[in-house]
Amino acid sequence: MLDIKWIRENPQALDEALKKRGADPESAKLIALDEARRQHLTQLQEAQERRNAASREIGKAMASGDRELAEKLKAEVSELKSFVQDGEAEERRHDAALNDALARIPNVPLDDVPVGADENDNVEVRKHGEPKRANWAREHFEIGEALGQMDFERAAKLSGSRFTVLSGQLARLERALGQFMLDLHTQEHGYTEVQPPLLVRDDAMFGTGQLPKFTEDLFRAGDDHWLIPTAEVSLTNLVREEILDGEKLPLRFTALTPCFRSEAGSAGRDTRGMLRQHQFYKVELVSITDAESAIGEHERMTACAETVLKKLDLPFRTMVLCTGDMGFGARKTYDLEVWLPGQNAYREISSCSVCGDFQGRRMNARYRVAGEKQTRFVHTLNGSGTAVGRALIAVLENYQNEDGSVTIPSALKPYMGGLEKIEALKD
Repeated sequence: MLDIKWIRENPQALDEALKKRGADPESAKLIALDEARRQHLTQLQEAQERRNAASREIGKAMASGDRELAEKLKAEVSELKSFVQDGEAEERRHDAALNDALARIPNVPLDDVPVGADENDNVEVRKHGEPKRANWAREHFEIGEALGQMDFERAAKLSGSRFTVLSGQLARLERALGQFMLDLHTQEHGYTEVQPPLLVRDDAMFGTGQLPKFTEDLFRAGDDHWLIPTAEVSLTNLVREEILDGEKLPLRFTALTPCFRSEAGSAGRDTRGMLRQHQFYKVELVSITDAESAIGEHERMTACAETVLKKLDLPFRTMVLCTGDMGFGARKTYDLEVWLPGQNAYREISSCSVCGDFQGRRMNARYRVAGEKQTRFVHTLNGSGTAVGRALIAVLENYQNEDGSVTIPSALKPYMGGLEKIEALKD
């Protein structure tokens, strides 16, 4: 959430930022809501001050024997009391209207983010590895089905479309990928492993920006909970409504969890295979930092995600997203796109974003700087470290052999009991 004080002082900057994102100007509407709230608060304060003064005058009138004035003042106090009570309810309505409007405004991009409309305007930053494609290369679902260990028909019987059943060594390979990523991030990159709840309340979803704007992308679980679309929600909200010691920042968390997404806006896209599922595993990276460290932490987090792909020896490229393709809460985002020979294309496998204090304000999460009376809102970052299902897809397509088998990457062999390759199940 953006600071209304900043918006009042920089209305043109907000509208220019929204224009870069392809959105309409909002500063005039927000300032008008804030002005109405301020005017009402002024009236309410004046009424409270007059009520207090009249109450004191009642005592003086009674002491002087002026009962007529005392009764007149009592009537005025009673009227002011009703006005204040009604005014406090009106104050809450003003606050709710302003906060709801602010909650729907996306974050302001950093100055170095390229301006563009969509993914076609994203900019390549660097590339690792050489994309290769044999003329016999197949897509992951063809490989998995031929191995007899990836079943979409049975999944559809259980749950409908956009679900998969993995079995045998493919199920073990997906588990191996998740464990490998967790070990890498905790043992080499300094992240603390967390096993967070998969069900969260409204305020947690609000804190990271999923609510109220993206309700249709989520799965509700009963009246009080939502299934997490990413562990970012649980991990980031670990510090909600807390005041942290600034000297102990950054905090770095990682988790391997199932994620649940309705994919409401992806009708007709990636309908075959595992690329876009309602349920999938992902290793998430979250950092809680101070203002000064956030940009450097963003580069560090992206490098941690890149290391996963380097150790798996998967070709990839790092893209900086343009303003029109960037997420709601991000100020800058790097996407890692892994090479998929079966598709003959790069596809996203990780997204690492720096959010400034946008989420910190929504969560009321702050930190204290030594020597300062005022606290500051924390800055937050999140990234995929990486999407496990998409990593499985990338391994299948990049390590496929012409005979239909799949070679196990060296980094995963310890997690696969030394297995060299996955072959089709024998009848």
